[in-house]
Amino acid sequence: MRPSRTAVVLYLLIVFLSGALVGVLAHRLYVIRGVETSGPARPENYRSRYIDEMRTRLNLDEGQVQLLNGILDDARTRYRAAREKIRPELDTIRQDQVGKIRSMLSEGQRIEYEKLLEEREKRHHQRPTPR
Repeated sequence: MRPSRTAVVLYLLIVFLSGALVGVLAHRLYVIRGVETSGPARPENYRSRYIDEMRTRLNLDEGQVQLLNGILDDARTRYRAAREKIRPELDTIRQDQVGKIRSMLSEGQRIEYEKLLEEREKRHHQRPTPR
């Protein structure tokens, strides 16, 4: 007994849709795994990609690449100096915020808040520091 034309079309449609579904799921799994295994972003990676993009898009010669590296080094130094200059003020604001939050909490909440602050501080110190 031969299957009807409708049944054949239905089977082909089911096979096509299941293949598409498997393809989408496999792609999604690949993309998620790729992001998870790529590791934390590093400033050196940004800089090298930036320099590469500037070199290729603007057709920079080696002398210009050297000048660009000098400009980027100078900017990095100035950014760090500016950050260090305002750090005390930012720390004062942060301490004020923590104090105000502590004052609004009950004793039980305060204990949990202290644990939360410790966990955040621990995570902060585990992050890689830029060079």
